[in-house]
Amino acid sequence: MTIKQSSSFKSSIRVGGWTFVSRIAGLVRDIVTTSLLGASTFHDIFVVVLKIPNVFRRFFAEGAFSQAFIPIYSEYLAKDQEVDGQEFLNSLAGILISTLFIFTVIALAVAPLFILIFAPGFYFDDTKQALAVNLLQIMFPYLGLISLVAFASGIQNSHDRFSIPAATPVIFNLTIIACAIFLAPQLEVPVIALAWGVLLAGFLQLLLQIAPLMALQKLPIPKINFHHPGVKKFLILIVPALLAGGIAQINLLVDTIFASLLITGSPTWLYVSDRLIQFPLGIFAIAIGTVLLPTLSKEFGAGNMSNFTEHLEKGFKLIFFLAIPSVVGLLFYAEPLLGTIFHRGAFLWVDVESSALSLIAFATGLPFFMAMKVLVPAFFARQDTTTPMLAALLSLLVNIVLNYTLAFYFNFGHVGLAAASSIASVVSVAALCILLKRLNLLSLNFLLDSFAIKIFASNLLLVSYLVWTAQFFDFQFMTEAYRALALSSLVIGAMVVYFASSYAFGIRLKEFK
Repeated sequence: MTIKQSSSFKSSIRVGGWTFVSRIAGLVRDIVTTSLLGASTFHDIFVVVLKIPNVFRRFFAEGAFSQAFIPIYSEYLAKDQEVDGQEFLNSLAGILISTLFIFTVIALAVAPLFILIFAPGFYFDDTKQALAVNLLQIMFPYLGLISLVAFASGIQNSHDRFSIPAATPVIFNLTIIACAIFLAPQLEVPVIALAWGVLLAGFLQLLLQIAPLMALQKLPIPKINFHHPGVKKFLILIVPALLAGGIAQINLLVDTIFASLLITGSPTWLYVSDRLIQFPLGIFAIAIGTVLLPTLSKEFGAGNMSNFTEHLEKGFKLIFFLAIPSVVGLLFYAEPLLGTIFHRGAFLWVDVESSALSLIAFATGLPFFMAMKVLVPAFFARQDTTTPMLAALLSLLVNIVLNYTLAFYFNFGHVGLAAASSIASVVSVAALCILLKRLNLLSLNFLLDSFAIKIFASNLLLVSYLVWTAQFFDFQFMTEAYRALALSSLVIGAMVVYFASSYAFGIRLKEFK
């Protein structure tokens, strides 16, 4: 194992660790908010409207912007071109801030139009529309703040600094929790407190980035310079990346639009089930993908294609190792997990049952959601933003057709929306794997060798354990304390069974380093 491989693996562990803390804080946040509001119209509107700035955040910064920015900036670092690299940062900072400011002002001025486009189910009810517009106008400036946070994180990640960017989301969750507990009871409409919490969290997260950027001596001084060679290259790459990112985010907004048209509670049921999917997705896949993009970019920039392929293969192998048991656990314990976490206050057991159905539908697509976080960086690292755009377009078309077909034609409601997302992810992953294989950058031979057999055997033992233990528990009628104790014991037992059996079958940590 080389020093680079060890460093990348340790970085993945650090990012995964902080993401785990953030996901725990996020679950606590959702427990507090669902207990406060339940699966009500107020919570439905909050989760749907919050998606609007979040979707554009991924569009402006975490998606297209960072995926075009990191490979170029990493190339400056690899060639020790410090002055040009800093000028590149300064120019991009000016472009990003100007664009975000103009877009935010426009969005605030035409907020009702945003609700009509992205949440039509709320627009045609005067009461829902008024609340949705109010929440959007409070929360939308969060887009500018968190986009700058993502830009700062991209700079730090390019310098192999991953901990603070990975820890930053914890602030968001803690801020919302504090506002829900202390501010919400003071307001006539408690959900307004959550909206102000989102905006405050954006300011706090941005302030946290200043010190690490100063320590790196990479704090950008915003200026607009379209003549810089790096900026010109960035603008060429950003167009297909914007299309790819835009299509991917439209895909998410399509789900939001359809969800707003379903019965009351549907957006909340989808939200809480998606939150559990985001747990393994964030801890494992996003952590690995976050480290892979700058790592693969540097290997590609240096022309080390054998190292490029090795990093990609091992990242995909690690995803496979972690995704399958996650799916098994979610399929067998969807209801106990949701009941233990969310069944309190205004969130009833009937809401748990409805959420469990969409969680099962999401869980079937989890390995493919996770695989996307590894496959897409492989293309962006090669400064190929067109291929992910085409894959995203394919996914969008499949998702739109299946959303209508499953949710409305076959009347599966929110479960149909979750199933459509899973199927669309399968199609995207299949297309990207075929293309990478044709480029000789991904073989997937491990899916047909002894490694796959070992994973299958380990998961077979895990299934046996879950089936055996299921007969001893009825989570619906347990007290909160006993439910939490029982679930903790089951999860720990499942982890021991899976990792011990995989070790016994010969799987070792060095296979992923």
